[in-house]
Amino acid sequence: MKTKKRQRTANSWLTFRRKIMIIVVGLAIGGASLVFTNNMAQQLREKEKREIRMWGVIRSSPYYSSNEQVRDLIGETRSKIPYIVVDGRLSVLDTNIPDVVSNPDRMRNLMKQWSERGGSFIVPNFHGEADYIFHGESNLVRMLTYFPLVQLLVIMIFAVFGYITFRSSKDDEQNRVWIGLAKETAHQLGTPTSSLLGWVEYLRGQPVDQTAVTEMERDLLMLMRVVDRFSKIGAETPLLAGSINEIVGNSVLYFRSRIPRNVSLTYNGLAIAPVRAMVNETLFEWVVENLLKNSLDALQGKGEIDVSVSSDDNFVHIDVRDTGKGIAKTNFKRIFEPGFTTKTRGWGLGLSLSRRIIETYHKGKISVIESEPGRGTTIRISLHKIYS
Repeated sequence: MKTKKRQRTANSWLTFRRKIMIIVVGLAIGGASLVFTNNMAQQLREKEKREIRMWGVIRSSPYYSSNEQVRDLIGETRSKIPYIVVDGRLSVLDTNIPDVVSNPDRMRNLMKQWSERGGSFIVPNFHGEADYIFHGESNLVRMLTYFPLVQLLVIMIFAVFGYITFRSSKDDEQNRVWIGLAKETAHQLGTPTSSLLGWVEYLRGQPVDQTAVTEMERDLLMLMRVVDRFSKIGAETPLLAGSINEIVGNSVLYFRSRIPRNVSLTYNGLAIAPVRAMVNETLFEWVVENLLKNSLDALQGKGEIDVSVSSDDNFVHIDVRDTGKGIAKTNFKRIFEPGFTTKTRGWGLGLSLSRRIIETYHKGKISVIESEPGRGTTIRISLHKIYS
């Protein structure tokens, strides 16, 4: 057992390290991309500033308006970088954003924003006055600024989809393994159970204690139900209307003759009005038996188990309460996870399988509704009630 726990711990640690390494590599790639792209955007931003300043100086020359070659030379700069040129009275002298002329508030906001980002300068014109030039950034610079964020978002989306796909395929593979193992177990148990049936029939005709033979037959029938349950894993699970009182009562009656002398097992279901739900009797009995076995393990040979059935307008509730060692509140949900167990021996699959049977097959709910270390636990199964 210790070796198995050490192996689980080692595997968990390796899995954790792999996840951390993948996260670190992903963050490193994203960070490098962000730094590289920001560096490119900054260089292009500085280049545009130099170009717009050069254009501002050339524009102030008396040869600008009369020299078509000069205008063509710097035309590209004028077209790709938004700008506004005003005089000392804030009258617009030139701009490549025509609509700001008719919207003074927007023009002032743009000029303020650009100035705060270092996008303004003063150029004396050839009349001896000052022109105030305000400019923003080209679309290319803005795209480069936001590109790393888009890239990181795309990487995260691909990572999420990749993880979901990998997890789904891994879960499907594990499910196929467990289903195959369950069916093979049912197949292997088929031969000895058939043989045992023959031996029980033989003992019926022999001068032996028939009470013992009857109990052997009951145990054999239980073994045959277990085989049937394993054979149903992964197969279609038909649900039929069933009496919850009777189904739970059968499990309780079977356990009563097989529990320790210092353990009491009470049940109210046979003394109340029948309640019904859609169930697969074979699998539902399995869940009830799992809860009873867990309660017996928690009692450690001494204590009480109380099984009760109740209902409201919509649901049938089956509560299994024991006075055992209890469960810490932090483990209320974890006990239903595969592999989680507080026992020195065990795989931690019973409650996980029970939850799958109740929630996946029966569309019900199973949960810990009350527990306290040293005082016991109450686990509730809730199924949709029917009135037919």
